[in-house]
Amino acid sequence: MRGVIACAAYAGGRRVGDVLIPDISEALKEPDRFVWIGLHEPDTELLREIQQEFGLHDLAVEDALAAHQRPKLERYGDSLFVVLRTARLAPGADGVELGETHIFVGPRYVVTVRHGASAPLAEVRARCEATPALLAKGPGFVLYALMDFVVDQFFPFVDALEARLEALEAAIFHERFSAETTERIYRLKRDLLEVKRAVSPLVDVCTRLMRPDVLLIPEDTRVYFRDVYDHAIRLTEMVDMLRELLTTALEANLSLVSVAQNEAMKRLAGWAAIIAVPTMVAGVYGMNFKLMPELDWPFGYPLAVGVMLGAGAYLYYRFKRSGWL
Repeated sequence: MRGVIACAAYAGGRRVGDVLIPDISEALKEPDRFVWIGLHEPDTELLREIQQEFGLHDLAVEDALAAHQRPKLERYGDSLFVVLRTARLAPGADGVELGETHIFVGPRYVVTVRHGASAPLAEVRARCEATPALLAKGPGFVLYALMDFVVDQFFPFVDALEARLEALEAAIFHERFSAETTERIYRLKRDLLEVKRAVSPLVDVCTRLMRPDVLLIPEDTRVYFRDVYDHAIRLTEMVDMLRELLTTALEANLSLVSVAQNEAMKRLAGWAAIIAVPTMVAGVYGMNFKLMPELDWPFGYPLAVGVMLGAGAYLYYRFKRSGWL
C-alpha cells in the first residue's frame, strides 16, 4: 500500500510476521502482541484507516497530516503522541532540509509517520529485532529506540556545521573581505537556530517520559530515556557553543572590515597630504600677480619644482615609516 513502509506484529520480542492494515485487528487478538507500522507521508485516507484500527485521537491525527509541528509530547488517554524534528544538510549546498517524525504509541501499537527530510527508520527496526530481550519490553522501548535514532542523527549534522564554521573563520582571517563571507555567517546562524529549535524541546520531552505517571513507559525502560536526555543536553550545549563562536566570528569580521576601511582611509589621507604640497605651491605661483620677484628669477622654476619634489619625497618617507602607505 502506498505510504506504508513496513507493518509487522511482534510477540515476546520477536517478529511474528508482516500484517496488512485491514488485518491488524485480527493480529492483535493475541494478548501479548503489538503492531509496529512505519509510514512515509501517508494520505488522509490511509491515516484515517489506521486511526480507526487503533482509536487514535483526532487532534493527533490532524497534526500528523498537516506536519509543521514543533517537537512535543502529548497524552491522549492511555496513548502518547510524540513529534520529533529532523534536519540534514542539502546535498551539494549549505542549506538545511527539515523534516518531521510523528510517533503514536499505545499499549498495543507503535505508528511512525515521516514527513520531509528524514532518515529511513528501517535501521531502528533492525536494531530492535536484533535484541529480542529489549524489544520484549514493548512499545515503550520502541519509542526510546526511535527517539535515540533521531537525536543521534543530529551529531554528524552539527559536526558538519562546525566544519562550516571553521571554514568561515579561515575565510575571515586569511582572505580579503567579501560580502559573501558575511552572508555565509548569517546563513550558518540561521541553520544553528533551526537545530536549536529542533533539539532543545527534547529535553523537556525526555524529562516527562522519565516520570512515573507515564504508565505506558515501563519502569525498567525509563532509564533508557535518560540516555536520550543526555544526548539532547549535549546537542544543546554544542549548538549554544557554536552560536557563541559564530557571534564572535561575526564581530571579528565586522572589526576586520573596520580595520580595512581605516587602512584605506590612512592611505588616502597620506597621498592627499603629499599631493597637497605641490598643489599649494602651484596655486601660489598661479595667481598671476605682477609683483612676484620669483617669476623673474632665473632659478625660480627649478626651485619651485625642487621644493614640490622634496616635500613630496619627505612626506612619503614619513608616511611610509609610520605605516600609512
